[in-house]
Amino acid sequence: MSEEKKWNDDEILDIGSVDEDDFDPFGDDDFELESQQHEEKKAEEKKAKEKKLAEKKPPQKAESKEETPSNPLEAEISAAAEKDAETARDGLFSKPPVFAYAGVTEDVTDTSVTFDELRIAKSEDFPELDDGKRVSWTVEYGKITKPVPSPRKKTVAEFKSEIETSKEFLDSLKKAKDKSPACKLVPKVTAQSKGKMSAYKGIFPSFEEAEQSGKIISLFPSGDGNVYEMRKTEMGRFITPVSETNAIRKVRAGFTPALPLIPAKTLFYILRFFKYMAHKGSYEALANIYWDKQAEEFVVDIPEQKVSRVSVSSRLSDAFDSGRYIHYMDIHSHNNMNAFFSKTDDCDEKAARVYAVVGKISGFFPEIKVRIANSRSFVEIDPSVVFESVAAVWDFPEEWKNAVLMESDEADKKLAFLKQLVGSKDLGTLSQTPKTVGLCPTSPQGISSLDPLSTAQMRGGN
Repeated sequence: MSEEKKWNDDEILDIGSVDEDDFDPFGDDDFELESQQHEEKKAEEKKAKEKKLAEKKPPQKAESKEETPSNPLEAEISAAAEKDAETARDGLFSKPPVFAYAGVTEDVTDTSVTFDELRIAKSEDFPELDDGKRVSWTVEYGKITKPVPSPRKKTVAEFKSEIETSKEFLDSLKKAKDKSPACKLVPKVTAQSKGKMSAYKGIFPSFEEAEQSGKIISLFPSGDGNVYEMRKTEMGRFITPVSETNAIRKVRAGFTPALPLIPAKTLFYILRFFKYMAHKGSYEALANIYWDKQAEEFVVDIPEQKVSRVSVSSRLSDAFDSGRYIHYMDIHSHNNMNAFFSKTDDCDEKAARVYAVVGKISGFFPEIKVRIANSRSFVEIDPSVVFESVAAVWDFPEEWKNAVLMESDEADKKLAFLKQLVGSKDLGTLSQTPKTVGLCPTSPQGISSLDPLSTAQMRGGN
């Protein structure tokens, strides 16, 4: 036997359980490099194992749908909130829903009706709800807002119950401060059909465009100032004037000033000037009113003019350039004639402006008429649209109010009624005479003591 065979396993030296990978058979300078590569390989294997283990792990609590409280106190609070929400919800089952529209709220006691039946019942007070195709419903219940998909089929009770039994509603009650919200049934008039034309109908700016549109029915304006309707059928093309239509919005002619009212004091100065010209020889006269954009005030100009008893010819002043001044109004007098716009005025007043004429200038209160011009069209307007009211200029003394004793409305009504029966002349001293009992019924004093019915019977001879 050789010496090698005499060795026992116990006698073999342990040199640190070196693996094959750890052993450097060459014992040269490459040992450090191989050691580093070996460590990197071990790290990669470790990462791969950790990734594999992570894939096998169950989902963490944070990944679950509902976060479980991290401690018993939070769990107890959450359970209490849940219980409070359920109690509040159960109490809402018997609470009636509320019809809410146009500032009106009313309990709906009969919840077996459909939403459409409720609409019909309320359309008597709200005519705009009459057309069911234009009305949609929404239920607002606390923080929950849901549209009603089938108002004709769905009853109020069914829809209310669907919301109350939902988990969404229970969760909203848990977070809400108001644990007893109202279930509001809110109708809404949709604007889908308002101003909407049917596919076969249209409005066009000219006859040519209406003709080319291919619409069966078309509306268009004409040079004569009217609106026409054209209808194409198998028989031919019909064109007729439209007297009234809902397809085009109705507009009222008039004037809305963008400037302040012309002060009454300014108007008084002009009237004094016109009165002077009338006293001179019944002459007419003209005044132009400008708005000073820089000073923000009205300025009156009396332009150079040649006047007679029936006409005025003038030349506009060069001092009022359009950059600073707006020529707002022409106002002329008709001396002592009536206030009216003549044919000459119609031919002369072409600019888009305000025009006024004053008549009966020598009278205590002259006549004043005002109109606007726009593209050879004229529309008369009330003078108060552009002039400050005379009553707004000066106020009366405050002590005047103390001298007036106002009777009740009932007494005023009775006196007015009696005046209609016997005439205001017979009752001229009625308001100054105290009521007297036992006077002759035919006298004013006696009549004042009668009631209206007995007086009427007396005058009728019954």
